[in-house]
Amino acid sequence: MIGSPGQRNDIAKAHDLVEGIQADAFLADKGYDADHLIEKMEQQKTKVVIPPKRDRKVQRAYDADLYKERNLVERFFNKLKQFRRVATRYDKLLRNFMGFVKLAAIAIWLK
Repeated sequence: MIGSPGQRNDIAKAHDLVEGIQADAFLADKGYDADHLIEKMEQQKTKVVIPPKRDRKVQRAYDADLYKERNLVERFFNKLKQFRRVATRYDKLLRNFMGFVKLAAIAIWLK
């Protein structure tokens, strides 16, 4: 279980999250457009589907149709945030918070 303070950027933990994961594609938003992460995913033989940041000198190509599938994940997180306890992070301990996130995910899945 990996957790970090809310003010910390997401890419700081990205390497730990993708370590050893076998996937056909890695879909992420522009916040994950970093050469070191892209190289790591390509070494794992994973197709990288991340739109390049506007300020990149060399714009990388990406599969825009596959990137649209990321919307399903975004909608799921939006549903999770409807649970007040998840949205406001009442729980101080990560294990308690993640336990309720799992419970909320089950409730969403059962609907």
